[in-house]
Amino acid sequence: MFVIDKANNKIDKIESKTFHELGFKEREHLQEWIAKNPSCLGDEELLIIQKEFDGFNDTNERLDLLALDKYGALVVIENKLDDTGKNVNWQALKYVSYCSTLSVPQIVDIYQAYLDKQGKGEKAKDKLVEFFDDKPFDEISLNERDQRMILVAGNFRKEVTSTAMWMINHGITVQCFKATPYKYGEELLLDIEQIIPVKEAEDYLIKMADKAKEAEAAKESSQGIIALRKKYWGELLEKFNTMSHQFQNVNPGNDHWLSGGSGVAGISFSFVVTKTYVSVELSISTSDTTTNKRIYDKLYAMKDVIENDYGDSLLWQRLDEKKMSRISSRLEGVNISDTDDWEKIKQFQCEAMVKLYNALHDRLKKAAK
Repeated sequence: MFVIDKANNKIDKIESKTFHELGFKEREHLQEWIAKNPSCLGDEELLIIQKEFDGFNDTNERLDLLALDKYGALVVIENKLDDTGKNVNWQALKYVSYCSTLSVPQIVDIYQAYLDKQGKGEKAKDKLVEFFDDKPFDEISLNERDQRMILVAGNFRKEVTSTAMWMINHGITVQCFKATPYKYGEELLLDIEQIIPVKEAEDYLIKMADKAKEAEAAKESSQGIIALRKKYWGELLEKFNTMSHQFQNVNPGNDHWLSGGSGVAGISFSFVVTKTYVSVELSISTSDTTTNKRIYDKLYAMKDVIENDYGDSLLWQRLDEKKMSRISSRLEGVNISDTDDWEKIKQFQCEAMVKLYNALHDRLKKAAK
C-alpha cells in the first residue's frame, strides 16, 4: 500500500505490520472491530446477533461471532490474528454444524441476550424486522438455508485456502478475508481484503443466493400471502390512480412493498403493508451510504416545515447502521390479511401518499443536488 504525496508528485510506501507487533489481540480488538462494523467484510449487510457464543449442548466450545445475512442464513465468523493455524476450517465447520439445528425462537433468544448485554433496552424481534426491511416478523425466514462461514486472519496457510476452495466447489459457502494492519507515521490503518472466493467462484455464490430467494418466494406463495397482496395492490392502484399519476406505470407486485419513482435515482416513494401496520414512505437508498445520509440530514433540517405541510408528524429513521434512510407515516393496528381492513387501509395510504409526495418532492430534488 502506498500514500500519494501530491506536493512532491511521488508515492511513499506504507509499512505493513503484524497485529502482534502493534499489541493488538484477537478478542479484545479484531473481534470488536468486526462486531461494531461488520460492513468491513464486503458490501453485504450482516447483523451481528452474538459474540463468544457457547450455547451448544455437550461442549464448552465457543464461536467468535454469530451473524445473520439478508436471506436469514446464519453466518459463523471466526477470527485469527496473524496466522490461521491448520485447523480453523474444521473449527468453523463444527460451529456451523452446531448452529444448523437452531430454531427461530432460539435465534431470537440468542440475539435478545446479546442486546440485553448492551443495555439499550432494544427488542430482538423489532431489530430483526428492521434488518429485514420491515418485513413482518412471522414472514421472516431464519436458518432455513445452509449456514455460512467467514474466516478472518492476517495470514492464511495453504492447508486452509485449499480446503476452503474444496468446500466452495462442494456447495459449502465460505469466505476468507485477509486482515493487514499498516503504520504510517502515527497513523494506524487496517486493510481487509477478500481472498476467497476468487472471481471465478462469484457466479456460483450468486446462483446460490438467487436459489434462496426463489425458495423463500415459494414458501410465501404456499401461504397465500403473495396472492393476497397482489389483489390488494391492484385495488389500491385503481383507487390511487384516480387521485395522482405518481404510480401510473406501476403494476401490482408480490412483495410487501410497492414503489414508485421520486425523480431522483435510487430514491423512491413506497406503499408498505404488513400484518401489524401499513405505511407510506420515502426510501433513500442510493448506492452510496454517505449520499443517503447527506440527503436525509438536509431533509431532517426542514423537519418542522415538512411535517407542517404534511399535516401530521412523520417517522424519521436515519438508520445509521444501514445504507438506506427512511421517512414514513404509519397506520398501526391493521392487518393486510384481514380484508375487512382494506377500505380503511386504502383510504389512509392514498391520502397519506399524496400528502407525503407534496411535502417532500420539491425539497428532495433540492437536497439531492
